[in-house]
Amino acid sequence: MKSILMFSAGLIFIFAAWTFGGLETVTEQQLTTFLKDYQVKVIPISREENLSYFNALVSGKDEDYAKSEKATVALDDFHADTIAFARAKAFRESAQITDPLLRRQLELVYLAYLGRQVDPVMLAEMVRRQSDIEQRFNTYRTRVGGQVLTDNEVESILRSSTDSRELEAVWKASKEIGRQMAPDIIALVKLRNQAAAKLGFANYYEMQLILAEQEPAEIAALFDQLDSLTRDAFAELKGEIDSVLSLRHHVSTNELQPWHYQNRFFQEAPDIYQADLGSLYQGKDVVALARKYFAGIGIPADNIIAHSDLYEKPGKYQHAQSIDIDRAGDVRILCSVTPGYYWLNTMLHELGHGVYDYYNDPRRPWLLRGAAHSVTTEGVALFFGRLAGNPSWLERVAGVPRAEVEPVAGICRNMLRTEQLVFSRWVQVMVRFERALYEDPDQDLNGLWWDLVEKYQLLKRPKGRNEPDWASKIHLATSPVYYHNYLMGELLASQFAHTIGSQVLRVSDPYEADFALNPKVGKYFRDKVFTPGAVYFWNDMVERATGEKLTAKYYADQFVGQK
Repeated sequence: MKSILMFSAGLIFIFAAWTFGGLETVTEQQLTTFLKDYQVKVIPISREENLSYFNALVSGKDEDYAKSEKATVALDDFHADTIAFARAKAFRESAQITDPLLRRQLELVYLAYLGRQVDPVMLAEMVRRQSDIEQRFNTYRTRVGGQVLTDNEVESILRSSTDSRELEAVWKASKEIGRQMAPDIIALVKLRNQAAAKLGFANYYEMQLILAEQEPAEIAALFDQLDSLTRDAFAELKGEIDSVLSLRHHVSTNELQPWHYQNRFFQEAPDIYQADLGSLYQGKDVVALARKYFAGIGIPADNIIAHSDLYEKPGKYQHAQSIDIDRAGDVRILCSVTPGYYWLNTMLHELGHGVYDYYNDPRRPWLLRGAAHSVTTEGVALFFGRLAGNPSWLERVAGVPRAEVEPVAGICRNMLRTEQLVFSRWVQVMVRFERALYEDPDQDLNGLWWDLVEKYQLLKRPKGRNEPDWASKIHLATSPVYYHNYLMGELLASQFAHTIGSQVLRVSDPYEADFALNPKVGKYFRDKVFTPGAVYFWNDMVERATGEKLTAKYYADQFVGQK
């Protein structure tokens, strides 16, 4: 019986290839039917995957992660259908399909199928391994002596303590998870590479970029350009940072270690200015401020907030995320909010993702709702997140008296510039390390990590340290080949700011525009970014919204001082 079934399946595949492989004419009506059938089937599977993932992140429970893993495998299995893929491929290669909306939907479906045309057992194993790693990351708590610390507590100590011994102990303890995770991450990387090779790609890194409609050579060239643009400005800034931190910690600049830079990865700017934005937000309700802002620009986030999980819980995911459950209005964010600047920035950022998804055009086909690309949703989120340190925002939204805002206005600008330059150099490390990781997972990854940290972040490698510190960064395991989008999103955030400031608000210095409580800002995003959804290739959408394709010149103009 088994051999008969296998023979029958083979005949079905041959029939599909004959029918849809170009030997028979395909029509747009056939494609319309194919796409409708696809959406009817995929929508409930997709919804279940998103909902179970949200529940797992909130609870941290084994049974919820098991449900999430099962739902992800179901979605993968759906897209592993070889017959459906053959049909999508034939439609894609046909000259008969000319309608742009149909072709755009087809491209998204084709890419979804293409990435899953490997052994279902291998796909399920990749999901199982990633889910296991993610759960262990999300439920991990740093231990220092007999003390158990959340990520918020770790970051608080690193930012506030001036005791070098305490800083070293907490920093090293926060990296202990890397030793636990490294072997499993490497094994997962190798499995992902095997899957990519079966589809004809050089490795998983290349495959993921292409499936995300990004050219590997163009990404590499962009990051080389950004390295060149930011290298000298960052080196000068790093000297200023070192001077302040050496005084703070009573050590020479040559004695500064990675744990002196106020966070685990030196991905955020240390406090080197005589202004504490956190104190300006003292006593302020972070969630209420975010709610007030989005309502004030005409894109209320009340429904998103009502369905979200915003505060710390045992076992809960400690970072932040926005999840669109169904592309029909059920959008939720996760945060671990505590009072202050950091979590206000994060709330604005995640709600930026959220409103992008929430205000999609329900008249569009399900496939074309939501963000055009990871770069575009990051650009929107980063635009809003930056406002947490904007002087006019502090006064008009947070209600900080002008007399308190005016003395720190210039410092706020310097702080934003510092944040951007520090972050840009950190992303250089992540992007280059991840690319090299997939090119050769058997190389000396510990050494490579610190080589890159020294080159791009100008940090010293702790003497004699040979630990898998790279593996303490969750994104390498659970958000593969994504990190480059964050920095590209920063470029787009500056491009959005320039466009809105100069063309919508019509001010002479667009980066200093008052983006607070102005409905014109919300209208711009709804009309130019949210409503188009995924109708256009992402860089075409950027061009339609800003007048140019994505460019580094506005980011450089805003933060480096040169184009």
